[in-house]
Amino acid sequence: MGIFISVPKTIECAVIAVLLATAMLLSSAKLLGILQSCTYSNRKLSEWMRKKYNLTLGRHLLLALCCGLSSAVLALVFSFAGQWASIISLAAFAIFFVLYINADTKLSLRSPATLTPRFMRLMAAVWLVNAILAYLAVTLLNFADYLWGNALFSDLKYVALAVFPLLIAPIVCLSNLVIKIYEVPRNAKYVKDAAKKLAAAHPIVVGITGSYGKTSTKIILSRMLAKKYSVLSTPRSHNTPLGISKTINDCPDLSACDVFIAEMGARHVGDIAALCKLCPPDYSIITGICPQHLESFGSLENIVKGKGEILQSTKSCAFIAADCFERFAGSPCKIVACDCVGNVRPDCDGTTFTLALGDRTADVRTRLLGAHAAYNIGLCAQCASAMGVSFEDICAAIAELDYIEHRLQLIKSNGVNIIDDGFNANIVGAAAALEVLKSFGGKKTVVTPGLVELGILDHEENAALGAKLVGFDRVILVGDTLVGYIREGYLGAGGDPEKLTVVPTLFKAEELLSGNLKKGDAVLFLNDLPDVYK
Repeated sequence: MGIFISVPKTIECAVIAVLLATAMLLSSAKLLGILQSCTYSNRKLSEWMRKKYNLTLGRHLLLALCCGLSSAVLALVFSFAGQWASIISLAAFAIFFVLYINADTKLSLRSPATLTPRFMRLMAAVWLVNAILAYLAVTLLNFADYLWGNALFSDLKYVALAVFPLLIAPIVCLSNLVIKIYEVPRNAKYVKDAAKKLAAAHPIVVGITGSYGKTSTKIILSRMLAKKYSVLSTPRSHNTPLGISKTINDCPDLSACDVFIAEMGARHVGDIAALCKLCPPDYSIITGICPQHLESFGSLENIVKGKGEILQSTKSCAFIAADCFERFAGSPCKIVACDCVGNVRPDCDGTTFTLALGDRTADVRTRLLGAHAAYNIGLCAQCASAMGVSFEDICAAIAELDYIEHRLQLIKSNGVNIIDDGFNANIVGAAAALEVLKSFGGKKTVVTPGLVELGILDHEENAALGAKLVGFDRVILVGDTLVGYIREGYLGAGGDPEKLTVVPTLFKAEELLSGNLKKGDAVLFLNDLPDVYK
C-alpha cells in the first residue's frame, strides 16, 4: 500500500488531473458561450445539442475515440518502457485535445461570450469539477493497478480517461447547476434592489413587448420622447429581469429621468408578469405576434397570453399593432390599435408614409428601410402623442432617425450595399428583410443561418425561408444545425444548387464574398444571433 500512496504517485495523479481539467475547460469554451446565450439554461442547451443537424455530440464522440485508440496504441508500442508506458500513452490525449481545440476555435462563436463575473465563476467551476473528477479517476485507476498488478492493465490504464470527452457537455451542465446555488439568490436580491430604486424615483414607465421589433421600437420611441423628456431606456436587447435591473442599478441619478423605457422579452408564460412587477408600466406597446419563441412557449396561444400579461399591469394605455389587435380584445386597460400610418412607400433609400394623429396629417420620410418600419414608427408616434409630445416634434424625430444597428442597417462599402439585419430571427422580420433586398439593384446575395426558437416549426418555417430564397443571385447558409432545413426548402422549391453554398462560420461567408462583389451589388446578412441558434 505504501507504493500506492507514495508522494511521486500522488504528484502524478495531481499533474494529470490539472492538465486534463485544463484541456477539458478549453474544449468546453464554445459550449460555455452557448450556455451564456441560453441565459444559463441547461434545458435550452440540451435542446440545442439534440437538434437534427447539430454535430456537437458527434465531435465529442470522435475526440473520445481518437484519444482512446491512439493512447492504447502508444501504450502497447512503448510497453517495453515499464511504468512509463502509461505516461507516454497520455501524449495521444495532448495531441487530439489540441487538434480539437484548434478546430473548435475555427468554428468560433459569431457573438463571442462576454467575460462577465458570472461567466468567469462558471469557468472556474467547470475547471474545478473536471479537476476533481479527473483526480478521482486517475487515483482509482492507479489503485486498481496496485491491487491487480497485471502488466497489460498497467500499460493501458489511462486509456480509460478517453471517456472524459464524452463528459464535456454533462460537466458543463453540472457545473452550471452547482454555481446556481450562489447565483439564484444573488440575482433575486439584485432585481429586488432595482425594483425599490425605480419605485423611489417614480419616472413614467413605458413597457415594450412583442414577438419582434421590440428593440427598434424602443429606440424610435426614445428619440421621440427625448424631444420633451429626459429618457432612460434599456440598452441593446437587455430585456430580461437582470438586464433591466442592471440598467436601473447602474443609473447614477434615476430621479433625474422623466421616462424609463423597458424592453420586455419573454420565453414562457409568466415572464412578462415578472418584469411588470419589477417596473409596472404606465404605458405599454405590443409590437406584433408571430411564432417566435414557440419552442419555449409551446403554442401560439401561450405566446399571446404571455405577451398580453403586460396589459394586466398597464396603468394608462397600451398601443398594439393593428394586425394583432383583436387578439387582445377584453383587455383590462385601454388599448389602441395602430391606425395612424397610411400610403407606405418603401424604397432602397428609406420609407415614406402618411402620418395622421388626431386632426394633424403629414407626409414623412425616414431612413429606416422596409414598410414594417413605418408601422413601428406609428406605434411610437401614438404613444409619444399620448404622453404629450407635439406633432411637430414627432415628425422632426422621424426625419432624424438613423439606421438601427444590426436591424436592416444599410452600410455602403466601396459601392456595395450591405444590409445588416443580424439581429432579425423571426418569420415576419425575415420576410420584410427579403423584400427590402429586392428593392436594390445589382446582384443580390443572402447570408443566413436560419430562423430560431420555432420549436416544432423549426423544420417547416426554415424550409419555407429556403423557398423564399429562390430567385436571389447567391445564397450562403452558415452553420450546421438549421441550414439543412433551409437547403431542403430551397432545392424543393426549384432553387439552383449552383447558387447555394453552405459554410461553417460567418467568417467563411465573408471570405467567399470578398472580391466577388461589384459596385451596386447588395448583400443581406439575415440573423446573426448567438451560435446557440445555428
